[in-house]
Amino acid sequence: MNDDAPKDQVPQNTDDGSMSRRSVLRTTAGVAGMAGAGLGLGTLGSGTAAAAEAASPATVPARQGRTMAGVPFDRRSTVRVGIVGLGNRGGSMIDLFLAVTGVQVVAVCDPVKAKAERAAAKVTAAGQPAPAVYTNGEDDYENLCKRGDIDFVYVATPWDFHFEMAKTAMLNGKHVGVECPIALQLDQLWQLVDLSERTRRHCMQLENCCYGRNEMRVLRMAHAGLFGDLLHGAGAYNHDLRGLMFDPDYYEGPWRRLWHTRLRGDLYPNHGFGPVANYMDINRGDRAVSITSVGSPARGLAEYREQHMPAGDPSWKETYIESDRTISLVQTAKGRVIRLEHDVSTPHPYSRINSLGGTKGVFEDYPTRIYLEPDHTDDQWKDFSAYADWDHWLWKEHANPPGGHGGMDYMLVFRLMQCMRLGLAPDFDVYDAATWTAPVPLSHLSIKAKGVPQQIPDFTRGEWKKARAGMDSDKPAE
Repeated sequence: MNDDAPKDQVPQNTDDGSMSRRSVLRTTAGVAGMAGAGLGLGTLGSGTAAAAEAASPATVPARQGRTMAGVPFDRRSTVRVGIVGLGNRGGSMIDLFLAVTGVQVVAVCDPVKAKAERAAAKVTAAGQPAPAVYTNGEDDYENLCKRGDIDFVYVATPWDFHFEMAKTAMLNGKHVGVECPIALQLDQLWQLVDLSERTRRHCMQLENCCYGRNEMRVLRMAHAGLFGDLLHGAGAYNHDLRGLMFDPDYYEGPWRRLWHTRLRGDLYPNHGFGPVANYMDINRGDRAVSITSVGSPARGLAEYREQHMPAGDPSWKETYIESDRTISLVQTAKGRVIRLEHDVSTPHPYSRINSLGGTKGVFEDYPTRIYLEPDHTDDQWKDFSAYADWDHWLWKEHANPPGGHGGMDYMLVFRLMQCMRLGLAPDFDVYDAATWTAPVPLSHLSIKAKGVPQQIPDFTRGEWKKARAGMDSDKPAE
């Protein structure tokens, strides 16, 4: 939340790592006036598009607390975790938290009692004490967040809840990690930035694709100068989700499909944007300054519905406006260009594109291939496996990680929990979360304006000019 509270009202940590919820509420009480006037407040659902269109992307409110850039966690021997949302994602990610040494799952929350009970059974099967179980409706997560024995809250719920849950966790003194996207409006992104700074709690977009083996190898190669001066990159979420979005069980109702009735832009930029932003040190020496987006007509979901859904199905009341294919160009302060794509409504193979180019060559994924000078001189793509020596230390240490998505989920959980145990700064922070998610409302605005560029706010408020560590970390001493 934004307000004009003096800096001396920033709530301070107490000796035991807790903080005053009342002091934070006092400093956030004035949010409605400033945020509503300058950043376009709106409610989720039908008001989201209107809120996006009322936004002022270039507005940078005054800092309300000290920067969280490079701020380490407090060191602890055991990380106590509360998990909110135990569907497809949360129900599988709990296995990875339980697989990491020094992590205890203290509490689980889901309004579907059977899912919470299954998760609790996994905890006891792993040899840990039975966790507290919260199943009393959609707001019971608030009681989980109030517990005094939780260090980190993991949120894996439908998008509509992400912002409020992240906010509630921080207000109760917890670090929080949220599945993509962390919020869907600019004013919400600013509120999370400001609240992270005031509470001194990290708020992170848990972007698992940043921990993919290819992504981490390219990251190290880029930072070692193998691509020369970086010029351009590309990332995407091109994934045919038509069948899943019309499956009443997979997403537990139509919530994800309904977002296609609200916004026209890139609904899911993080998987593509996050890795490329890391290659280019966005928020760590460079900054994303503008986005220009165009979108195709919305046809795919309506055609799929016509072919597969029976008359009288509730989906026939929906009108889809989300562009089947959104293409955005992000310009950085150093003049680099990042192309983002989003398409979940038409038939095509899965691709995150994951490309990086510089003055010495280029890498492209899906399929994986590379061409670098002086290694290559014949204008023919080469085998990326020849560069395995450039693997990040995480992948050298965990060559066959458990879990889904090729092991990147485990790498994310292991590394985050490691940072919390050892008292390190996280690999990415609230400024990255806000930057990687900003294309959601801004691409909608740009498409509505027929491709007019939209300014991406400087969520770091100038801190991006300072080089600092990020994903390309050194292996720490335990």
